[in-house]
Amino acid sequence: MTVLVIDAQGGGIGKQLVAAIKKDIPAARIIAVGTNSAATTAMLKAGADEAATGENSVIVACRKADIIVGPVGIVIADSLLGEVTPKMALAVSQSSARRILIPFNHCDNIIVGIRDFNTGTLIQNAVDEIKRTSLTN
Repeated sequence: MTVLVIDAQGGGIGKQLVAAIKKDIPAARIIAVGTNSAATTAMLKAGADEAATGENSVIVACRKADIIVGPVGIVIADSLLGEVTPKMALAVSQSSARRILIPFNHCDNIIVGIRDFNTGTLIQNAVDEIKRTSLTN
């Protein structure tokens, strides 16, 4: 199973995702793609098997992934302070991979109903969903 983790800005969410996936699903092959080099570096240090940076890397990796995971902004053009380009959002949205999106309220995108969840809980929920997905495929 190939899991694509996409993150932007400092890569903090991606870093937590990669570490949690490696811990809970050690057989998963993790490709980390950052919208910038800081995000990519953070995810690589957390244990990603492969890593790349930028728009074309997102587009290519979306074709290779079984599961794509990241903040909900990866499917919203110009989100995450403009780091997610329209081509990136389209590649994620049109991928045949299962998308597991973590709801975060920032960068002018507000998702109601998540106020009571902390980052750790959201990350663990995403990892649990990856496990469920890998068992059904």
